[in-house]
Order: sequence, then C-alpha cells, then structure tokens
Amino acid sequence: MKVGFVLDESLDGTDGVQQYLQAVGVWLTEHGHEVYYLVGQTSRTDMANIQSLSRNVKVRFNGNRLSIPLPTAGSKLQAVLDDLSLDILHVQAPYSPFLAGKLIHRVADTTAVVGTFHILPFGALARAGSAVLGKINTKTARRFDAMMSASHPAQAFAAEYFGFRSVVIPNPISTQRYLQARSAERTVTIVYLGRLVERKGPLWLLKAVAYMLEHKLYEGDFRLKIGGKGPLLPAMQKFLEQSGWGLIRHTELVGFVSEEHKPDFLASADIAVFPSTGGESFGISVVEALAASRGVVLAGDNPGYRSVMQGFESQLIDPTNTKAFAEKLAKHLRETSDRKQIASAQKTHVKQYDIATVGPKIEQIYEQALQKRRAS
Repeated sequence: MKVGFVLDESLDGTDGVQQYLQAVGVWLTEHGHEVYYLVGQTSRTDMANIQSLSRNVKVRFNGNRLSIPLPTAGSKLQAVLDDLSLDILHVQAPYSPFLAGKLIHRVADTTAVVGTFHILPFGALARAGSAVLGKINTKTARRFDAMMSASHPAQAFAAEYFGFRSVVIPNPISTQRYLQARSAERTVTIVYLGRLVERKGPLWLLKAVAYMLEHKLYEGDFRLKIGGKGPLLPAMQKFLEQSGWGLIRHTELVGFVSEEHKPDFLASADIAVFPSTGGESFGISVVEALAASRGVVLAGDNPGYRSVMQGFESQLIDPTNTKAFAEKLAKHLRETSDRKQIASAQKTHVKQYDIATVGPKIEQIYEQALQKRRAS
C-alpha cells in the first residue's frame, strides 16, 4: 500500500505524535509499504519522502507549545495528492482545517481515510477550543473510513467532542532498543525526562525531593537527574537556589536529551518519575521508561498515564501532594530488591506496546478501511 501520514505540526519535534509517525512509518516500510509524510513546516532531512506543505506558527495550547499551519493553497495540495495516488491517507487527529482538512476534502474517492486520535484536553480553554474545532471539521470528519485512538480516555474524548467512533490501538515503540539499554551509573538515581512545563510536573518533583531531604525521610546518597528543556527552567533554577546546598548537591539539570541517548539516560533510573498533572492521552515516555529503567517507574495519576500503568496502580502518584510524593520516593530509594522485582515485571508488561505487536494491528485497520472504501 501507498500510505500518506498527515500531521499539521512540524515533523522536527520529538513529541509523542512525531515518535508515533516514525515508529509506524519505519515498520510499514520494512514490511513493503510506501510511506510519505505530508506535514507542516519541517526542515529535517534524515527521513525519506517528507513533504513540507505549509508555513507554521507557534502557539500555546493544552499546556504545550506547538505549531499550527497557516492556510495552504488547495491547488498545491491537490497536485501532491494527484502525484502520490495514495491508498491510505492516515491523519493525526485532532486536525486543522487549513492543512489536514483540505487534504481530506481533496483526496480521491478511492483513497481510504484513516485517523489516529492523540490528545486529551488540559483545562477548560482546551476543551472549549476542541468543541469549536469539532464543529468546524464536521464535514471532513464524515470522510473517515476508520479511526483509532491512543487510549481509552482519548477514545472517550474523541467521541464526545468530535463524534468519532474509534478502536483503541496504543502508540508503539521499538521496545528492544530500550530493553537493551544499560547504564554504568552506580549511585542510586532518580530520573525525570520531559518538557520543562508546568503540567509535566518537574517543579513538583523538586519540591518532593526537597521535602524528603528536609524531613530526613532518606539519608543515603542519591542523584536527581532532570532531562529536558522548556519555559519552567528559570523557576526550577530559582527553587534550587532558594532550597540551598542540600538539594543542589543532589540535582543535575541535564538539559536536552537526544533520541540517541534517551534509552541509556532512562536506563540509569532506579526511580523514573513522570509527575504530570494532566493533559496526557497516553504516555509514550512512560512506556519507554518501563522498558529501559533498571528500577521502578512512578507516574502522575492522570487518565493517560493510568491507561499505560494498568497493573502498576500503586506506582501512580498525586504530584501536588508533596508529603505523599516524598514518602513514595524515599520508600523506593530504600528498597533495592523491591525495585529490581518491579523492573522485571515492567519489562514484561511493556512488550504489548512493541511495534512488532502494534504494527500488524494498524496494517489490518488499513486493509479493512481500504476494502470498505473500494466496496462503496
């Protein structure tokens, strides 16, 4: 099949949707399909068949910074579709009427349109914006032959706000890459990896560690490594300065961690912490840590992360409850054998998210959608 992935955002980023496209795209290519990426303003050259179809502008939405496309000429998009003659147009949803919506409107009747719904709203403004977008896209939404959602919470949101009936197929990773990762780090280590934004909770993690030290809940040696960049960094640096040498000497603000080094960075975690307070539809970073970490993974108790952590509910946390958060960290810092047992169970659990398991399910959705489209 000839498959065209549609993403309104840039493909330059490393967020969950971009990782989804790369993982599925590589698997499809390895299994004999032709894959094209019809995306917003993108400069990367390390992937084949990228079509950068719009100029994008940066906005803040759903607790994140992202880029949205400016209107693209319909004639330009039509020429691309005519040239590619796709079997499948796979749209990442929710989508913009300025790029993906125009592609859906112009795609050939013989092309099956499939979607994957990726988000959950974070706050009233995001829910209101989603409701408006759902109404704007009512006509093009009818053109879909199949819709997938990354999780059950995303599935419910897609139905309520956009009218999509969807099947849950989780976002995949190549688990072997993470299962094989190793670290030479000998000090007991707490790891955070993610954007430094408020809803991801890195400042709540600093507060919990500061509380743990102040109340002497754990008095052994440990390291706290925080990987990522974002607008919360100055506030985190200020908190470290105000907290004093006790917290500073344990903490390393690593900065951006590349995709190449991410598995080894996560493998150094005796405790990997993802203290997001909400807005998560799935949790690809949690899945990666479940595979790579040599210890326990703690995750914010939000619907997306909860869907990934089924069977590990005792490892869900309320990041805003600093005392309970600190006590949980101290408990796992003390219990070495418990961490190792949990890590073994996590590595078994995570195999359901491997691309070798998920890829054939997506391929089957394509085949069913194409059969339905050609029959009609």
